[in-house]
Formats: sequence, C-alpha cells, structure tokens
Amino acid sequence: MSFNDDTRIDSSKVKRAGRGRTTGIAAGGVGIVGVIVVALISQFTGVDLSGLVGGAQVGPAQQIEGESLEGCSTGADANASIDCRMAGAADSLDTYWASAAPEVGIQGYASPEFFLFTSSVDTGCGGATSATGPFYCPPDRALYVDTDFFDQLREQFGASAGPLAQMYVVGHEWGHHVQQLSGAFDRADRSQTGPGSDTIRLEVQADCYAGAWVGSATTIQNEYGETFLEPVTREQVADALDAAAAVGDDRIQEASGGRVDPDTWTHGSAEQRTKWFEAGRAGGPTACDTFSVPTSEL
Repeated sequence: MSFNDDTRIDSSKVKRAGRGRTTGIAAGGVGIVGVIVVALISQFTGVDLSGLVGGAQVGPAQQIEGESLEGCSTGADANASIDCRMAGAADSLDTYWASAAPEVGIQGYASPEFFLFTSSVDTGCGGATSATGPFYCPPDRALYVDTDFFDQLREQFGASAGPLAQMYVVGHEWGHHVQQLSGAFDRADRSQTGPGSDTIRLEVQADCYAGAWVGSATTIQNEYGETFLEPVTREQVADALDAAAAVGDDRIQEASGGRVDPDTWTHGSAEQRTKWFEAGRAGGPTACDTFSVPTSEL
C-alpha cells in the first residue's frame, strides 16, 4: 500500500526514543513478545526478556526523551523511507481511530506515543532490544518499534514484509492502545495461555483492529482533505496476511524446530490471526468482539 505522493503528513506523532528507567509489564506485541517467543529468544540469544511478560510491577508512565523525525512531510517521503512510512501510518491510524473509537465504546479518544528505537530502549514496561519485536507499553501508553524487525520477518519467519505488512504491524500495536482506552486490558486475564484464553483474544482483536484500519485506509483524509493512501491491491493484502500468519504461535513453534503446543499459545495460530485481520477489514471495528465468541470460533 503506497501513500499518495503529494499528501502532507504530520510526522510529529512519531519520535526517536532515548533511554530511561524501567518498570512494568508490556502488552503483547505483534508476535515476538510472548511467553513462547521470550523463552526461545532467551535460549538462542541469551537475552532476558522476562520483565516484558510478567513478574514486574506496573509503574507510572515514563517520560521518554525523543527526537522528532526530519524529512518526513509528504507521502513521497513515506514511500521512500521506512521511518517516514511509520510516520505516515501513525498519522493515518490516529486520524482513523479519532473517528472510529466511539464504535468500540471509547469516549474521549487520546493518541498514543510512538517511538522508533535502534538496538535497545528502556520503557515503563522494562528494557527491550531489537529481538523483542514491536510492542505496546500500557503504562507509557506508547508503541515501540525497531524497524529492523521487518528484516527479521523476512529472514527468520519467511514473510515478504512489504509496506502494507509493515503498517499492519503498526496497526496491530495501535490496536493494543485502543484496548487500553476501551478497558479491555483491565478486564482481561493476561496470565492465561492456550485456546480460548484472554491473552489470545486480546491479540487477535488487535489483528482485527489493524484489519479495520486497512479496510478504511484509502478513504482516510488528513486535515487538508488529502487522502493518505492509494487503493490497496490484492497482492498488498496478501503480503499483510503473510506477515500475520508468519507470527502465529504455531508457525513460530514450527520454525524453532519444536512441537506445536496450543496450550502454550499467547498470540493465536496463523489461521486465527489472518481470520481476524480479514474480519476487521470486511466488517470494521464492530466486527472485532473476540471476547464474545466461543473458543471453537476464535
């Protein structure tokens, strides 16, 4: 999915992160931050990410230092640069949810923070590295993305990770912010794993919210009445679905050479993730009530 070249983009919604002190628990990321994957990363890289999935106390929001992005003012910039693409996606997503939030019971929508980082970052949810993958930190009400993750999607998980796939990742994490505002995080039991767990229901709902944005993306306009994005092609949607499937718990377990064990899943299978992405794309955010369906239909 490409931006219209002449569309103006507000790049102030994305910053480059500095470093700060840490406490807290991270919300599930697009597929890397989870109990299964944390164990795999710790095993193969020696990185201790246990603070991101539990055991720490949720602390106050962190005042993360950040630098504004430069050279990201138009759709042409977003098409040429991955950092600018993140800024364009943020502007479009923020515009979309400012309008769509009431459909999921949110009154008084508030924008999240969005930080790009390189190699490592300290947040209100703990320290993270590039191996952690993109994640949303509830205490900070912020998304954190190291764009090297998209190379990881290609090299380790076999996804093509084109522009729409990259923006799907952002849309998923933005979906966690929507859950924070709606109270879904507070209502869910995030200690559960396996089929029917609240953990999986949260993750596939975030996939559904990402799909809802994609379904409306080519009609979303900036404050000047300029449409952000060109029409989505079938190939681009397939690329986004490929990324969603690549970070399914079953695919990750298969890639690790281990046994596929649904009882340990935290993010949902490849089939579940693509199913809910498509449900949102076809039906909008009101089609994303993953907590009301029986486990057999999840």
